[in-house]
Amino acid sequence: MPDNFNTYLEQIDFETWRELCVSMGTLRRFDKGEEFVSIGKVGRYIGFIQSGTLKYVARSADGAEHVMGLVFGEGFVVDWRNFLHGRIANVAIVTTSDCEIYCITDKEVKAKMAAEPCFNDMVMHTTEAVYGTIYDRYVDLYVKTPQERYNDLINRHPDLFDLFSLKDIASFLKITPTHLSRLRKNNGNQC
Repeated sequence: MPDNFNTYLEQIDFETWRELCVSMGTLRRFDKGEEFVSIGKVGRYIGFIQSGTLKYVARSADGAEHVMGLVFGEGFVVDWRNFLHGRIANVAIVTTSDCEIYCITDKEVKAKMAAEPCFNDMVMHTTEAVYGTIYDRYVDLYVKTPQERYNDLINRHPDLFDLFSLKDIASFLKITPTHLSRLRKNNGNQC
């Protein structure tokens, strides 16, 4: 099974992306609850996470929050699809702890793409890898039971409950916090 929560990390040139963010980027600090990207605004940065945790959030018409993604450890944070095209974000990326993130701008990435054809290829490959991770998660919502999704998650990342709230993990799994508590209890874990 993959070691990374976000499996696209195993399919991209991770070290080149990390080095790009660290060498060209600015280290920015975000307090818990701050938005790295806000719904209705254009996200202008891609970031390499030095420390901290974040969640990708969509909001329904009634304002309810739905967690679509989680990011932690040495990973990247960006509203990839909209970042590349300068479009308004339809998801927010919110810090769930204090974070330090090396950020580079969309202008810097686009300039590098224009100047270096092989970097353009790397961006295309990264786009395909991100799409693959998201598509696999989407399929899992249809073909796996909540119990199977929970088991997959906890087997791969037993420390996830130390990093994110029960509510956020339940939302990510598309179940209620009560249902998640039952699943944890049935597996011998405390809530």
